[in-house]
Amino acid sequence: MSQELQELRNKIDDADKRLVSLIAERLSLVARVGRVKSRDGVPVYDPAREASMLAKRRAEAEDAGISPDVIEDVLRRIMRESYNSESREDFKCVNPKAGRVVVVGGFGQLGRLFVKLFKASHYEAEALSRRNWDRAEELLHDAGLVIISVPINSTPEVIGQVSKMMPENAVLADITSVKTGPLETMLRCHCGPVVGLHPLFGPDVQNFAKQLIVCCGGRMPEKYSWVIEQMKIWGANIYNVEAAVHDRAMSVIQGLRHFTTFAYGVNLMSERYDVARLVNLSSPVYRLEIMMVGRLFAQDPALYAEIIMSSKQNLEVIRRYADAVQKCLKLIEKGDEQKFIELFLETREYFGEYAQKFMEESRRLLAVSSDSGRRGEEGGAK
Repeated sequence: MSQELQELRNKIDDADKRLVSLIAERLSLVARVGRVKSRDGVPVYDPAREASMLAKRRAEAEDAGISPDVIEDVLRRIMRESYNSESREDFKCVNPKAGRVVVVGGFGQLGRLFVKLFKASHYEAEALSRRNWDRAEELLHDAGLVIISVPINSTPEVIGQVSKMMPENAVLADITSVKTGPLETMLRCHCGPVVGLHPLFGPDVQNFAKQLIVCCGGRMPEKYSWVIEQMKIWGANIYNVEAAVHDRAMSVIQGLRHFTTFAYGVNLMSERYDVARLVNLSSPVYRLEIMMVGRLFAQDPALYAEIIMSSKQNLEVIRRYADAVQKCLKLIEKGDEQKFIELFLETREYFGEYAQKFMEESRRLLAVSSDSGRRGEEGGAK
């Protein structure tokens, strides 16, 4: 190694050390911001502030001759850590007079997360399930909020049982992935405020910052608005939609997507493909694809069976997908390249501006995947 190269590498090491110090300083400031937000009841996630800050840093990067995308990528990674740091702080309690919060199914992964956050917001929060059902009347008789977090097929029965023991003026909510049925059952069994919620994330998230929660209105929104505001303070994005519209979309977003991932994994297993070899030979795109397949099979099989089989609507969507696969297969069997191209272009038109938008967004994801997938390989360091 030449002396010149060694000296340059030493300077890079010094610059990296300064970067580490600056990041540590930024995280320390973020922790202080988190305490102020907690005191003042300000949401963890401020999209306007984030967008403004990123726009300024991108402009500054361009002036300095640095790729704006590089700076944004670095800042977004740091901000993810910042949100984790902020979310360890206590949160302001929106409704101190709400009464006890009871999460039915609160010993499950997602239920535990809700119990944890309500406790961090200074509510009296309790988990209720089969293991402590002997305390059901004690916990429910003066509850201010009851959240149902049980398997979909058990939800109607549990709603019926719980509604008989809770106060009429308490808020009844559910966090299942299907909304029409549970919402109708809650409205029928409980005469007080009712709301259907669907957290569109898994129980492995560290916090609610930037996470999406669907809200399907039921009854007396003025009585459950504090619940929505509390989740916003945790950092969640709230999306309001009718239950039927939600369920139709979830048949594709969850039912069909999970089924196709499941079927793809089953096919790989049936063909006995060597997963390690597939990964080693994969492009960044395929690495992401097989990563998502493997991710599904690392989780609870009962949960995915429940989601996929949760409604007849899912089954019909999956059947139509199978028909589309057969249609495409026939094109391949016939070698009809012209028809393939026509169908391709027709589908591109359906995606419209989103085709190019998704192309641009995916480049960033692929770059991250490529970096993490090849980490440690020769040629990565300078």
